[in-house]
Amino acid sequence: MKRAVSGILGSVLAVAASAAMAQDKPPLKLGGILDMSGLYADITGPGSEMAAKMAAEDFGGDVLGRKIEIIAADHLNKADLAANIARDMLDNQGVEMIYDVAASATALAAGEIAKARNKIVIFNGPGSIRLSNEACGPYTVHYVFDTFAQANVTGLATVKQGLDTWFFLTADYAFGQDLEKDTSNVVLKSGGKVLGSVRHPLNTSDFSSYLLQAQSSKAKVIGLANAGGDTINAIKQASEFGIAKGGQKLSPLLAFVTDIDSVGLETAQGLLLAEAFYWDLNDETRAFSKRFMERIKRVPTSAQVGVYSSVMHYLQAVKAAGTTDSAAVMKIMKDTPINDVFAKNGRIREDGRMVHDMYLFEVKKPSESEQRWDDYKLLATVPGNEAFQSLELSRCPLVKK
Repeated sequence: MKRAVSGILGSVLAVAASAAMAQDKPPLKLGGILDMSGLYADITGPGSEMAAKMAAEDFGGDVLGRKIEIIAADHLNKADLAANIARDMLDNQGVEMIYDVAASATALAAGEIAKARNKIVIFNGPGSIRLSNEACGPYTVHYVFDTFAQANVTGLATVKQGLDTWFFLTADYAFGQDLEKDTSNVVLKSGGKVLGSVRHPLNTSDFSSYLLQAQSSKAKVIGLANAGGDTINAIKQASEFGIAKGGQKLSPLLAFVTDIDSVGLETAQGLLLAEAFYWDLNDETRAFSKRFMERIKRVPTSAQVGVYSSVMHYLQAVKAAGTTDSAAVMKIMKDTPINDVFAKNGRIREDGRMVHDMYLFEVKKPSESEQRWDDYKLLATVPGNEAFQSLELSRCPLVKK
């Protein structure tokens, strides 16, 4: 009897000691650098932070005896501020991985800080192709979309419809410039022509002078190489100018379901756009989106679901590796296929590009929509190896040729 009691007591003490040790371990901090209040806030922002928290909760809340802690900061769309936030997170706050980073210029800046410290950074909201090319790193992942895939899916489909002359309205920073360049290449290779372009400052409220230049070009397509609030304002003001009634077609080269909701189906109907995710694709996407809407009161964007997926993939790799060491974790992330609500048979290549299917949608007419957020008709599913830049074309120094 004494031995039994002694054994039980020993087991209890061992469990208590283990729990005490776990409590002594610092939390595993994951840091989001987001646009929480500006023109990309609906696309990433609080929704991306919530998606990361949902991933941590669904994973179980802790890993390797450490509580998972999700933090976030607002970069105000300033590259220097994004770099300073990344530096503070990694040097002072004990952050092990940075997620999202929301815009291309800010991502390029924060990415350099993470690379210098050999820390994993996963880009969900930014689109510049440079992130998996010249700016790639051994611990850098470009997860959701990029300018090459957006151009390849949207531009090719549009030219195939006979809309073969283009004029671009381009946001004057890394993302817009890359999107114009990549789409121009697709148009030209497909036998189309680029008649000109004009660049506008980020977060522009008045597009009138730019739209007049596009209108006078007589191009069949006005390509919007911008995003977020800039895309919304350009579409709304183009409608006021009667551009669609004049025979020209607007092509938003990066648009999200939140943008279409802001514009309204009456104005946006008929637009062709590429997306990496849509809430109403299947039972799995609808179930996740219902959970997300209970917290955020709107459907998730592809960037936000990409945050959920990438955070979950990272945590699974940490558990499998038994460490947060970047090299060990990244090896498992690249070796393990991604099968979840965001992607099926997704994979992270040596250049950091996460390859997955992309979708071509047409925006519904108001008469075709049964409820709010019922905005898209699926036209085509484009396999990842067709949508994204091939490794043969990669400019990433990590890719062996």
